[in-house]
Amino acid sequence: MKGILLLTAFVHIYFQTSDAYLIMRGPQNPIVAGDMVTLECFDSNSTANMSQVHFERSSKFSEGWYRLESDRYYRGHYFCSWRYFDINLEGDHLFLTTYGIQSYMEGLYRCVSDEDLPGADNVSAPLAITVHYMYDLSFTRGGLGGYYNRFLDGLQDLRVPLGSDVEVNCSASASETPEYFWQKEGSDWILPSKTLTLRKVTPADEGTYTCTAKHPSVVSLSKSRSFTLTILPEDACWYESTDGRIALAAGAAGMVLLVLVVSMTAFLCRRAKHRQTKGPIDDRSQTKPIYKGSAESLASTTGDNQPLV
Repeated sequence: MKGILLLTAFVHIYFQTSDAYLIMRGPQNPIVAGDMVTLECFDSNSTANMSQVHFERSSKFSEGWYRLESDRYYRGHYFCSWRYFDINLEGDHLFLTTYGIQSYMEGLYRCVSDEDLPGADNVSAPLAITVHYMYDLSFTRGGLGGYYNRFLDGLQDLRVPLGSDVEVNCSASASETPEYFWQKEGSDWILPSKTLTLRKVTPADEGTYTCTAKHPSVVSLSKSRSFTLTILPEDACWYESTDGRIALAAGAAGMVLLVLVVSMTAFLCRRAKHRQTKGPIDDRSQTKPIYKGSAESLASTTGDNQPLV
């Protein structure tokens, strides 16, 4: 997608006529997520009324160009709900300043004049903005399912039995595929890989291991994360290992859930049974006729030998 944006910008610049007068400028250095970025638009011929010029943006999340206005709060699939930029006119130069730029803000930017001047293009060549980023590293164990690896997200101390195989994968989401390497504290060896593999571990393998990911285009953009490997003796209990503790925690959570389900089921069954055993109210007056002349009847001025009910 970034290649398409750059190609589109090149095509616009190539076919732009010599009479074009609006020019866009942006940062010369790579843009990293969180940076403050300022775009500048000016008139090369000093003939345009810059108060009639505005910025527009297009990205992979939008269709077409959208006008940017600093006094609006953009809500939608390509803007955040808070104001993240300012537009200021200083002399003959119009500036768009973005605070804390993020990856979804990358795309093509241009400035457009509302005036229709003869012999000149009222649209500048688009400027492609690429935002580089890298999120925090995560650890996963090789050969384990995704559900099990959720418990390893905060892994800091990995405890395994003597003679076990250890495989830890290091990964990070970034604008470009990072370069990974592993190091062991106190050792001079470097493993240029995202996966650390140790076969039949011994006490000599104990220590702190650090994974570092570096961005290929931005040298200053890198992330590191470490964990400590502890080797348990052969006579150690199974629940002392990391796998055992996770299994024990998962089992305890399952037992609690099972108790809740059984308790709720018993309560509902008892309630249903109680409803079935409850009979109707025994009211003899509903099955015996009442006569006017009987002792149970109310006083009446006329005689009647027919039952009321």
